[in-house]
Amino acid sequence: MTTSAPRHSAPRLSDARVWTRLQPIAAVLLGATVIGIPLWLVVVTAGKSQGEALSPNLALPSEWHLWENFATVWTDGEIPAAFFGSLLVVVPTVAGVLTVGSLASWVLARRATRLTAVLYALAISGIVLPPAVVTVVLLLRYLGLAGTAVGMIGVYMGIYLSTVIFFVTGFVRTIPVSLEEAAQIDGAGPFTVFRRVVLPLLRPVLATATILICLYVWNDVFYAFFVVGGRLDTLPLNLFRVASAGLYLDNWHLIFAYVILMSLPLVIVFVVAQRKIISGITSGAVK
Repeated sequence: MTTSAPRHSAPRLSDARVWTRLQPIAAVLLGATVIGIPLWLVVVTAGKSQGEALSPNLALPSEWHLWENFATVWTDGEIPAAFFGSLLVVVPTVAGVLTVGSLASWVLARRATRLTAVLYALAISGIVLPPAVVTVVLLLRYLGLAGTAVGMIGVYMGIYLSTVIFFVTGFVRTIPVSLEEAAQIDGAGPFTVFRRVVLPLLRPVLATATILICLYVWNDVFYAFFVVGGRLDTLPLNLFRVASAGLYLDNWHLIFAYVILMSLPLVIVFVVAQRKIISGITSGAVK
């Protein structure tokens, strides 16, 4: 006596194929919902009047006041001064972290010794170990750097250098050593090999690191509040102060307008470097 195959196997297989095809669509819709709703809330609230914005919601404003709110924030929130203060901190921090981190990563990736393995573990430990804020502040006071841009840059470099070393070291290990050996045979020194051979190949991962460091430093309030102590205006620190002082108290339309203006430089940086981000993450972190 023979048994026939179950009649429900074909429908189950068909359902599995349909679900496999729907998974990417569902993921896109979920991501669009999670990102789109907060973004929509920020934009519509920034375009409302003070009365309509008292209770933030997703409804469209009865009349758009977006440009008026931008103008108010630009003058009353002292955005130009805070913008240059943020640039004064972000640009040297990113340049210093990328320079020191890429050089250190190149050495750590090419020296296969126990010492370099220990140094690499110590270097990336900063990703999981939180910095001691009180100790950092006391050290800056002892060095005379508390409340200065130089002290703030040094703190940021110490915090985010581990992230750069983690990404760049993994990326350097994927670069064939033969390229460097060929340059050395031609008479190039170590610095020339790094500058002309290694550094151009690091553009994808450095673009990724640039986005991450800019995002962290540009939006930081915590370390800027404790280290700078109000002696230097940055965009997030200035927003925190004016909101706490009552200038933007219950003025949600001005707060969200400030957030939009503060985020525009990051959006521009992301648009410029977006082509390099995914390749940098997959090549540096996964490998």
